[in-house]
Amino acid sequence: MAEMIGVAAPGLEVDVTVGARGVDATFAVPAGATLALLGPNGTGKSTVAAAVAGLVRPDTGRIAVAGRAVFDGATWVPAHRRRVALLGQTARLFPHLRVRANVAFASRSAGANRRAAGAAADHWLAAVGADHLADRRPDELSGGQAQRVALARALAAEPEVLLLDEPLSALDVAARAEVRTLLRALLQDRTCVLVTHDAADVVALADEAAVLEDGRISDHRGAADLLLSPATAFAARLAGMNLLPDGEGVRVFPPDAVDVAVDDGGTVDGIAGRVVEVTVAGGHCRVTALVDDGATVVAELPAERYRDLRPGDAVRLRPDPARSRRAATARPGPPRR
Repeated sequence: MAEMIGVAAPGLEVDVTVGARGVDATFAVPAGATLALLGPNGTGKSTVAAAVAGLVRPDTGRIAVAGRAVFDGATWVPAHRRRVALLGQTARLFPHLRVRANVAFASRSAGANRRAAGAAADHWLAAVGADHLADRRPDELSGGQAQRVALARALAAEPEVLLLDEPLSALDVAARAEVRTLLRALLQDRTCVLVTHDAADVVALADEAAVLEDGRISDHRGAADLLLSPATAFAARLAGMNLLPDGEGVRVFPPDAVDVAVDDGGTVDGIAGRVVEVTVAGGHCRVTALVDDGATVVAELPAERYRDLRPGDAVRLRPDPARSRRAATARPGPPRR
């Protein structure tokens, strides 16, 4: 296991191995901060979240919540006794309980009496904009409504750590935007781990970000710094960057840092490419081009300048040197054991 990244007053400390799932992860989250665990499917993100929640027992290591060990060589605190709440991709509400009772149940489980639990349910349903749903059954809710109720239930448990495991991935575009905005307000000053593969979630919600690659943390920094200056090709892809071969590494640049010009046969400089897709949304145009070495480059451009581009057009791509940087093709640090 790696050396723990030092933070002041950690709200969560994780240093665990789960051999059967290929996880060997070490990180810490400052109290009151949101850390995004960023990685594609299969890298161990959900396993780490499940270990923190007490749903998976690691082979070795330590997990501490608000400075108290919930797992180490001598300690195993079961899930129901941890001050940790987990919100997953889909809202798993009790089907036999109405919305208010679902939320109140979490408060009762945290030790509140019936009256206090009812008040907590009303408070958190109002906080997530779902108080008008209090008397509905779960099967009467839309996906976005159910996820709001599930969030209220998680918060009603008064967790010291909130785990969000891809909470937006099952929602449609409109509901995703609504719940993301809601989360942005509710996560303030709350210790949280956000499991995601979407850089947009990191930008909107996270204070820090950690890249999980093959079960191991390969980079852990401030969220904006990590997304704007990824250290490896793996991280750059997750951040939505373009990658072009550049010696032993790759040149990395964002889609809005590349210009596209129609190739007129020799007077226009830049990287030769051919348009494979053009999409227009609002005032922006997204052009996908295939370059000669087989790499794909995506450019986000003003629609009025580029709406006449068509698949098959020969173009020249010109990345902005001021916004391009080199990245390693492999993660930094020692190889995984």
